[in-house]
Amino acid sequence: MSEIEFRTGEYGEKVLAVEPGGIEAIPAKDRHGKASSLFAVWASPNLEFATIYVGALGVLFGLSFTQAVIGIVIGNALGAYAQYVLTQDGPKYGVPQLVVSRAAFGKLGNVFPSLANWFASGIGWFAVNSVSGAFALASLTHMSNLLSLLVVVIVQIAVAFIGHNLVQKVEKYLMPYLVVVFGITGIIVLTKAHLGGASHWYFPGAWLVFLGAVYGYAAGWNPFASDYARYLPATEDPKVAGRSAALGLFTSAAILEIFGAAAVTAGMGDYAHGNPVAQYTHLMPTWLGKLVLLGIVLGSICANALNIYSGVMSFLTSGIKLGAGRARAIFTLVVGVLGFLLAHWAMGNPTNNLENFLLVMAYWIGPWLGVMAADKILRKGASVERFLFASRENPAGPIAFLVATGLSIWLFANQTYYVGYFPKHNGNLGDITFLVGFALSFALYFVLGAKKVKSEK
Repeated sequence: MSEIEFRTGEYGEKVLAVEPGGIEAIPAKDRHGKASSLFAVWASPNLEFATIYVGALGVLFGLSFTQAVIGIVIGNALGAYAQYVLTQDGPKYGVPQLVVSRAAFGKLGNVFPSLANWFASGIGWFAVNSVSGAFALASLTHMSNLLSLLVVVIVQIAVAFIGHNLVQKVEKYLMPYLVVVFGITGIIVLTKAHLGGASHWYFPGAWLVFLGAVYGYAAGWNPFASDYARYLPATEDPKVAGRSAALGLFTSAAILEIFGAAAVTAGMGDYAHGNPVAQYTHLMPTWLGKLVLLGIVLGSICANALNIYSGVMSFLTSGIKLGAGRARAIFTLVVGVLGFLLAHWAMGNPTNNLENFLLVMAYWIGPWLGVMAADKILRKGASVERFLFASRENPAGPIAFLVATGLSIWLFANQTYYVGYFPKHNGNLGDITFLVGFALSFALYFVLGAKKVKSEK
């Protein structure tokens, strides 16, 4: 007998009605939409300046344009493939991704990845994208950075507060503008870039650090994957949903990151030496630069609508009970305030804060993905629906996750605030924490969880 909990309340396809409930499964009568719509859902959030700056980091680290492009393609391909696999859980189970995670972690053990994703996405990524949106709005309107940040955050919170259907519409209808504006400016940047500039082959050191940053950016969306596919009817092909999501993520992130790498060779600097948002727009005519600034503001809204919405979902998955049918909406306001405060602090030193945050994202997502991958392979496609809301534990998940996360960071982390054992003794090693974390958690769960999975078949 299934213990699945279904969301109550009327919602349907209403766009401006506040979405009821929280992390409960979506009932069949409320399922709607097409799998192909997920392309826009995952393309629009990456059409923003934070994506451009991620690509810029490669050349800022000392890599050549070609070396940066190789890292961009590989990092985004890895993140997009995981998005393809995980998105298929949406139409299958009708629940957020971190609820599906309970099959591998158990209800209590799942608190660890749930809280990690809540902080990293609902507050951390929310702050990162708010900073770029605020800088763009300040450059466009000449308002103060603080006032610009406040305006951007209020709009982002409002979209997430209303809920799923409005989030989907925002991504869909803003995408054409973002594609045209960033596409035109990207072509202009490429014509001004010096793509054949000489550089040292910083391999594996700087290249692996950059790969970790690119992968951290793409994989940052993986814990959200089914959140925006869970309203799809069960009759929709899950593989089409997965392909649409993966292609939207890969194409948008990879292309804008390549533009970012090219922009550095054309003269764009980093946050430590001014405002790279303004430096990027100075590479083009004034009128077009203003359209780009507007695009950066709109792109930050597209990204953060997802970040705060799914961040709240993750927090609720940890077991927090607000005792209200509007639990998701209510907590959106709380998380939004926390994200605003972090963004305001981060604006003081955005270059180090962004680079370190990207690596930290990969540090925990790698081990989480390793556990999820091993669990899916062990179950051979079997349904996990009966575990989603059951009071059941699976110690193999949290043990593999915590051990792999702790060991990989201790031994291999390489960033400003902490250098692990191996990078400390070999400075050219770079940062392979995410790779080690994934491999170690996968192996540990495959061994520790095999008996548990077999007994549950």
